Formats: sequence, C-alpha cells, structure tokens
Amino acid sequence: MIDAPARLAALVESRSADAGGPVVVGIAGSVAAGKTTLARALSIELERRNITTTVVGTDAFLFSNRVLSERGLIARKGFPESYDVVALLAFVDAVRTSRDDVAIPVYSHETYDIVADGRVTVRPADVDVVVIEGINALGALAHRLDLAVYIDAAEEDLARWYVARFHELCRQARRDPTSFYRMFETLDAEQIEAIALETWRTVNLVVLRDHVAPTRALADIVVVKGPDHVVLELREDSPPTIEES
Repeated sequence: MIDAPARLAALVESRSADAGGPVVVGIAGSVAAGKTTLARALSIELERRNITTTVVGTDAFLFSNRVLSERGLIARKGFPESYDVVALLAFVDAVRTSRDDVAIPVYSHETYDIVADGRVTVRPADVDVVVIEGINALGALAHRLDLAVYIDAAEEDLARWYVARFHELCRQARRDPTSFYRMFETLDAEQIEAIALETWRTVNLVVLRDHVAPTRALADIVVVKGPDHVVLELREDSPPTIEES
C-alpha cells in the first residue's frame, strides 16, 4: 500500500529550503475525491515531522448564497464563477509576502453557506506549510504553488463516493436543524439517491469534466485512487509551462 501522506510530506520538505515564506501546497480533484481527507493526513504527517501546517479549503472563498442569488449564480454554485478568486489569490499572496495575520471566511458544509461573521486566522509567521485544498486549487493558483497535487479517480467511483456522502449528510441532518440537508428529512433513501445522482450529473460531473480535470496537467504529483479510495499510484508529472494571461 502506498503511504501518500508520507511521500507527499517528503516532497514538501524538499521544497521548504528554497521558500521565502511558508511552503504553499495545492490539492485539487473532483468533489468527493478525498481532497480534505488527504490534506488532513498530510498535515498530520508534517506535524509529526515538526513542520507546522495549516489547512485551508477553497470553499472558504465561495461567494455567500446571498451574493450568488443576487448575481443569479445560485444554480452555478461550484462552477468557477461562484468563487471569489481575487480574494483567494490575495490570501496566498499575503501568506507569501507578509508576516501579519490573515483572516479568511469560514464555510459550513452543513448549512451549505459561508458562516455569517465567521473568520479563521492564519498566522504566516508561525506556519511552515499552508495546504490549500479544493476543486479549483490548481486552476486558480497554478503560478503560486510550491507543490501542486491532483487526486485522480474513475468517474463512476467519484459518483458513488458523492452519493454516499450525500446520504451521510442527510443522516447527520436529522440531529441538526440548521443543516441544509434537513430539507430532505421526509424523503426515503431511494428519493435521496435520485437527488444525489441528479446533482452529480448536472453539476459536479460537468464541473469535473469542464473545469477540474483539465487542471490535472498543472499537477506536479497525481494521486491515482482505486474504487475503495486506496492509493494505487503517485505519478510525478511534468506540467507544461503556462503563459501568464
């Protein structure tokens, strides 16, 4: 079995000597590919090596549902235009160039929205590595990453993982009246499955094919997963040089 966090941590360590500030790692891939899980596992491995690490999700830079609704984009949530990329770039630039604290929004997967007045503080002066995970981590930050990682898996596996997560969020919502998924509490498992599959087909699969999968070419490392989330291969890719637009 491949120990992906350990292998990636070794690569991060090899880049740390040349970095002027914190090493910035990006982890991208489809919805439900396991980006958050890998980012957390990498953070734990780096901390074990006495390398202070912070994990940030690009979902923190989604526009709020109110803003998306005002702009007529609520049905496009998850597409590139639903993210405040300017703020995301500004965050990474601040982490690289400033020792001052940087405050960023908080996103809740339970309420499916930015938390009102919620903020988390990143302290570049106290952090050796910043891991940024999200579907657009490579597409938005291609020229600002020290290590770019893409999680690759078959579409049928991604769909199955997404549906399973959707079911789990619906189960958790029974105990949380604030959850976005509480609206599905009267539906049976078959109805929930149908909604999850339709969401996958009309939103997540489109985003994957049109916007996420193309960023695989920007990755330094491709983490190839099998049907059970086991890492089959860590492939070192040599991404092409991308001209700044």
